[in-house]
Amino acid sequence: MSGTTDCCQDCLHYMFDYETPKTLVIPSIRVGFMFRFTQLLVVLYVVGYVCVVQKAYQETDSVISSVTTKVKGFAFTNTSDMDPRLWDVADYVIPPQGAQSFFVLTNMVITPKQTQSRCPELPSPSTTCVDDCDCIEGHNDPRGSGIQTGLCVNYSSTAQTCEVLSWCPLEIDTKLPEHALLAAAENFTVLIKNSITYPKFKFHRRNIMPHINSSYLKMCEFNHATDPDCPIFRLKHIVSGAGEEFQDIAVKGGIIGITIDWSCDLDWWAGKCYPMYSFRRLDDKHPVRNVAPGYNFRFTKYFKTPNGEETRTLIKAYGIRFDVIVFGTAGKFSIVPTVVNLGAGLSFLSLVPIVCDWFMLTCTRKRDLYSRHKITYLSDNADTESMSMGTTYGTH
Repeated sequence: MSGTTDCCQDCLHYMFDYETPKTLVIPSIRVGFMFRFTQLLVVLYVVGYVCVVQKAYQETDSVISSVTTKVKGFAFTNTSDMDPRLWDVADYVIPPQGAQSFFVLTNMVITPKQTQSRCPELPSPSTTCVDDCDCIEGHNDPRGSGIQTGLCVNYSSTAQTCEVLSWCPLEIDTKLPEHALLAAAENFTVLIKNSITYPKFKFHRRNIMPHINSSYLKMCEFNHATDPDCPIFRLKHIVSGAGEEFQDIAVKGGIIGITIDWSCDLDWWAGKCYPMYSFRRLDDKHPVRNVAPGYNFRFTKYFKTPNGEETRTLIKAYGIRFDVIVFGTAGKFSIVPTVVNLGAGLSFLSLVPIVCDWFMLTCTRKRDLYSRHKITYLSDNADTESMSMGTTYGTH
């Protein structure tokens, strides 16, 4: 019974005992140094990291952007597979003058004069046949070249394949030139016009700076060191800025990112807001087992013969897609985040005495003496003089 009573009393003491702070003056250089050094670390963190590095005194906003591009340049091709031809913007930029991305044609496989007719399917394990029983009339394989007619015909002197209804002759996309047909595309240029706004601060700006005029645009070309404000870029320099060789990537194509960083400090004492350009390759130039490398797609050009028959030229286009990526954050002084973040940072000062108490009670030779004076238990019958809140204990 006595044990139960003691247990109940312990629980009551645990719940209702009142703890009051007590001031101890510790004449120890080691403890004092620890206290001031920890305070210094907290102040350096608040001032150096929170205020200077993170700029926690600023209110921030995210950028809203619009981009237009315009490519210029000419190329000439003269190969055995096609007639001599001059290529201009309407030919090699697909689709014409895109918004935040544009594609420049650099290599291709051309299948001219296709008509809707019947022809042998290209040889593969699913299209080779021995007789008509191996071909299913009306069968449509999404990976094939057309709809099977049910006949097994000669593809060559050594192979038979199922006949299909399709645009014939069929494309043979393995005849990709080893060197880019439009190698001259490396000297094409692109004008990037970018307008941004930070609605919270009612701030607007273009990457064509106020000091840039029409005569300057006709002769300038972007360079990180000598001409960082020019919005006209040579494609070769964009690709080399991404760590690639233009002629290598032009054979099978790829994707290059043009990033524009509008990170702005809008405070009057450090006001600056200029675009920072950088380039990187976005696709994988070393795909696993070299499956589906590069970037390509197909498009057609349709014609009518004098007798009214419809023909088309199928082009499998390989080239470089340039994606313009705009990002950024603007900051400006505001009293609310300043007070909130400064108060949150300085609240760490309340942890300094805890660190020093731990050091004093565990790492000093007089830790037992400090412990006796640090923690004092008073009974209900204790002398009221010893409970005075102004009592100061000094340990020497």
